[in-house]
Amino acid sequence: MPIKPFYNEILTDHNLYPSHKKELPDANLTLRGVNPSCGDRITLHLRVNEAGMIEDGTYTGDGCAISQASADMMLDLIIGRDRETALHLCSLFMKMIRDAVTDSELEELEEAAALKDISHMPSRVKCAVLGWRTMAEILRPAESDSVLPCTIE
Repeated sequence: MPIKPFYNEILTDHNLYPSHKKELPDANLTLRGVNPSCGDRITLHLRVNEAGMIEDGTYTGDGCAISQASADMMLDLIIGRDRETALHLCSLFMKMIRDAVTDSELEELEEAAALKDISHMPSRVKCAVLGWRTMAEILRPAESDSVLPCTIE
């Protein structure tokens, strides 16, 4: 299957029929992310248990199809996983955006790999990474002042 139609189908599906775009009343972690260059914004809501497992997650907000679909795909991928795995997936997503991911790493990203071609659209990169950066910031330990594992610079 050619990449472009696959990309368009997945992006459109997650944008028009998001699984995770709603409030999460019992979230214990919430953070707003904004892309100042275009105005996209999301508020990420996660319920993480004491063991660090992401039990549930949602987002609210508005923006372009790429930012909203990427956040939805990210939540599909991280719900049911622990913090470390979610941050690892975020690092892989950022490698993919830099066009530096291996084929086996790309497979780990599942449907989010459909956004691989964003690496060739510099003006849309910030849209695609908005949810991922917000997730990395919300999951970073409070005592850590290190650089986020999810950077594209």
